[in-house]
Formats: sequence, structure tokens, C-alpha cells
Amino acid sequence: MSSVQIAFRPIVSEPSRGKIAYRITHNRKSEYVVTDLVILLPKSYSDSRLSLSDIPKNIRSAVQTDLNRINSISGNLESRGIAFNVGDVAEEFRQYLSDYTVCNYMRTLISNLKRRGRLRTSETYTSALNSFMLFRSGADLHLRLIDDEIVESYESFLTCRGLVPNTISFYMRILRAVYNRAVDENAVEQTFPFKRVYTGVDKTVKRALPISVIRSIRKLELGGQPVLAFARDMFMMSFYMRGMSFVDMAYLRKTDLCNDIVCYRRRKTGQLLTIRWTNEMQSIINRYDTAASPFLLPVLHADSSCNRSTYRNIGYNINRALKSIARMVGLNSPLTLYCARHSWASAARTEGIPLSVISEGMGHRSESTTRIYLASLDTSAVDRANNAIIRRLY
Repeated sequence: MSSVQIAFRPIVSEPSRGKIAYRITHNRKSEYVVTDLVILLPKSYSDSRLSLSDIPKNIRSAVQTDLNRINSISGNLESRGIAFNVGDVAEEFRQYLSDYTVCNYMRTLISNLKRRGRLRTSETYTSALNSFMLFRSGADLHLRLIDDEIVESYESFLTCRGLVPNTISFYMRILRAVYNRAVDENAVEQTFPFKRVYTGVDKTVKRALPISVIRSIRKLELGGQPVLAFARDMFMMSFYMRGMSFVDMAYLRKTDLCNDIVCYRRRKTGQLLTIRWTNEMQSIINRYDTAASPFLLPVLHADSSCNRSTYRNIGYNINRALKSIARMVGLNSPLTLYCARHSWASAARTEGIPLSVISEGMGHRSESTTRIYLASLDTSAVDRANNAIIRRLY
């Protein structure tokens, strides 16, 4: 039978502070495991042993979790009926301390996501990890130490950096998902540390543009400005193709176009969609030389493992150029490639196209997603109705 005791290991450079260690004993042999938990020297301290009451309240639950973990490791080894020594228990506990830090655990999840082909999700996890490590100034943190105070401090850090609520919520939701996954794996105890921070989604600024603005963008004279012309063409191509996302546009192959029909699968959902080819689409293609490329549009040029980073970089450049185009047409709101998708949905609804048809055209899995796109439509019709109602009072 194994036993474990809490110990205090002074920090040489700061004798008044020390790290919590655990003295694990099995078959009369002992081994110490020093943790990442740092405390001030307790006033009642007289020897190397500590009781749970000596531990500050803010990390007492973490110490209890550690004690439970060590006892569980020992119990599992005993239940398997195999011979083991104190070093086996200590090594497995050290592995737990290493595996379940925020950085190490998230890197494992990111690696698994990439292996399963979920590249976009792996990128969002990487972004969240980089943000959290920036908050921590590069110092890693074990998941069992994440509490209300740390999470609220992280939220304040993000706010002070000028991030909008939806972006802050984005990082919080990912960190919460990671934490909850560790809870599901019985690696940490659920203490609900995210209950006092914002994890919702605010209504975003309207992205749909009226047809008059889309028309102005199309008619812009951009001769001698190839960067702006390319950005405008990719924006219009997305609009022509029912708000097709840029990643799907980038990966369109020439073989996807047959008998004036483009047939492709959405990279996000795998849904099969078809679009009738039009003269407007062909006129854009005619402006670019893609003879040596298997792809339909001049974004990617060959099959390569670097294609993902290539289309992302080009997408960033296009969105940067669209800022200049927005100024040229007198648009005060942000203009990005994604506006083309919202604008097509808005234009379709204005034309009286049923919601179910718009949803199918955009490749949404449900009409509820389409409603999100349409929720920020121009409210002028409602305003006119309200004015009519008010006039009836006089």
C-alpha cells in the first residue's frame, strides 16, 4: 500500500518561499515529487511536512487534486495485480504534471486536430494558445490552477489590448473547451472558473452591402492598380458565385467546371454544391493567365502542402486592398471578402427569394444559420412601417 504526505521545499534564493512537494512511500521506500505550486513558509512550519490546513485556500483544491491523483495512480497499479515500485507512481504523477499544462495539453489537441484534417480548428486553437501565453508572459500554467481570478485577469488583459467583446469571447470559449475536456478526462476538478466572464456572441456590425454599393465596386476604374483590381475581382467573383467563401474559391479546379456548371464541395462542411457558370464569371477568369495551373482562379498555382498558408496570405492582402476600395466608393463600414457572402444573401432576400432557397444556395446546413446572415439587414422597411403607424395617431 502506498501513502503520500505534503512536504515543503524552500527556494534557495528566497528562503521565505518554497514549492510544495509530495513524499510518496511504497514498500518502505520513498520518493519526492516537487510541483509548480509555490507558497510562503507557513508560520506553524517546524519540519518538512505540511497539513492541508497549512496550504493557502487559493491552491488547496489543487493540492487535494494532486493527493487524489497520486492515490488513484497507486490504486490502479495495485488493481492490475502487477509489481510496481514507488518510482513508478512518482513517474506517472510527474507525467500528469507535464501533460496537463495549458501549453502542452493544447499542443497535443492541436496536433490531433491537424491529424484529423481539422486545420481551421487547429488554427483557432493555436491563436488562442498564443494569446494566453502572451498574457502569461510565456510562463506555462497547469490546468488544475485555472481559477476565477486567472480567467478574469486574462479577460482584463484582452480588454486592455483593445480587443472587441466577440474576440475576447472567442478566446474564452476555446480555453473553456480545453478546460472542460481535461475535466472529462478526470485530469482536473470542475470548479467553473469561466462563470463570471463573457462567453456569448454580440451582434456584429452589418456586413451586407446594398446593390448600389456592389455596383459601384464593379464599375471602379482600376487601370494601373493591379493589386486593387485583383481584390475587386475576387470580391465580385465571390458575389457572383452566391457568396462563395474565399477558401472554396481558391481550391476550385478547372475540372470542377463542366458544361457551364461548377460542381464543388464546401471545405467547411463537405456539402456538394453546383453553380451555373455565367459570362460575368468568365470575364474575370479571362483577365488572368492560369494556363499552367490546375486551379480555376489565380490564387493557388500547384498542388502543394503550402497551399493553405498561400491562400490565407493572399486573402489577407485582398482584404487590405479592399479597405482602399471601400474609401474609393465612399463606404464607411469595413469591406472584406466576407461582405460579399452577406451581400448576396441580402440581395437574394430583397428579391423575394425564399429563405430555404437562399440557405441551399449558400450551402448552409440549416436555415437558422442563414437567418444569422439576414438578421442585420437594412431596417428601412421597418422604419417606414413605423412612420406609417405613428402618422395614424394624428
